[in-house]
Amino acid sequence: MSDKYSKRRLAGSSITTVVSLSLVLFMLGLLGIIILNTNKLADNVKENIGFQIILNDNAKEADVQHLTKTLNSSAYVKSTEFITKEEAAVRLQKDLGEDFINFLGYNPLLSSINVHLKAGYANADSLSWIEKDMLKSKFVKEVVYQKSLVTMINENVKKISLVILIFSGLLMIIALALINNTIRLSIYSKRFIIKTMQLVGATQKFIRRPFVIKGIKHGIYGAIIAISMLIGVLFFAQKQLPELAELQDEKMLASLFGLVIVLGIIISWISTSLAVRKYLRLKSDDLYY
Repeated sequence: MSDKYSKRRLAGSSITTVVSLSLVLFMLGLLGIIILNTNKLADNVKENIGFQIILNDNAKEADVQHLTKTLNSSAYVKSTEFITKEEAAVRLQKDLGEDFINFLGYNPLLSSINVHLKAGYANADSLSWIEKDMLKSKFVKEVVYQKSLVTMINENVKKISLVILIFSGLLMIIALALINNTIRLSIYSKRFIIKTMQLVGATQKFIRRPFVIKGIKHGIYGAIIAISMLIGVLFFAQKQLPELAELQDEKMLASLFGLVIVLGIIISWISTSLAVRKYLRLKSDDLYY
């Protein structure tokens, strides 16, 4: 009866440790997914920021093609779209709901090139020097973009990133504390076994090894459960919001899942080693307190 009770107690302790590890790793993984998607979403928002190059009426087709090719090969450009004055008139007529050309008697609009920037260049400083560079061309009349909107978007992205960073740091500390306490409680139940092995002459390394190996296994099991839960959450979220699928990067997710496994192993290894070390240093009388 005593052996069965001890086995059940040990099994219960292992299950509790694995479940606690999996829940904490799940929270950390979920936070990682949120951070990745927030960065991706921020980049998408930034890449929708662009500017419009208004061309002079005397701009030749060859000049326009050369400028478009130059822009497309630039490090800061994601995409370009050339709009003729006729296309611009059609779009404006649709927006206004009336034919303003018949009313005015001519088309006052000019041909233009819409340029979308890469996320890293979607800021006021980059747009300022890009504008100066574009205005050097004789057939470029002006460069149009909303400076206040660019500034506002970048400031909001920085604020959101800072909040997420602080929250991530706090959650990481709480997660480490929870895992450490769970493993320490698990080792606490085996403190007499540790001391007995030490008294019969076993070295600290010999005593520590089986506990560390078991801790690493618990970390791997917890990570696998956490990853399964994360995949389930992602599947459910994409089913409810299909647009989320566009934000997912399979390589980054695979890296995140790998990181979850590594975290599970490292945290379990360190926490188990420290807990065993503590009881190896305690005197026999102190084990009862």
